[in-house]
Amino acid sequence: MERYEYKVVPAPEKAPKIRGLQGPARFAHTMESLMNDMGRDGWSYIRADTLPVEERSGFTSRQTHYRNMLIFQRKVAAEPIVATPVIVHDVPQAAALEGGASIPDHPMRPMRPAAE
Repeated sequence: MERYEYKVVPAPEKAPKIRGLQGPARFAHTMESLMNDMGRDGWSYIRADTLPVEERSGFTSRQTHYRNMLIFQRKVAAEPIVATPVIVHDVPQAAALEGGASIPDHPMRPMRPAAE
């Protein structure tokens, strides 16, 4: 079974100045650089989401802002499934009968003393 890990990064809100680029081309270059940097680390771009975030505005009020997030994923090396052994403490019948105690109904239940 394939397993993935995800990384969520805030989308750039403002593109830095780049000589020879203006407007949408400048922003596209910023996005391209971000995606290429993430790709070098093995991350694949999945999608962009806009999510509401409630933030404090002033001393007592709150305001909802919408943040653009970029979602990336990459495969995680599959870990082998290792079965954990279950240890059941079984009481031998001979030892249980020596002290006059009754045999337990289940190995994990405590033994009750025999009625006198």
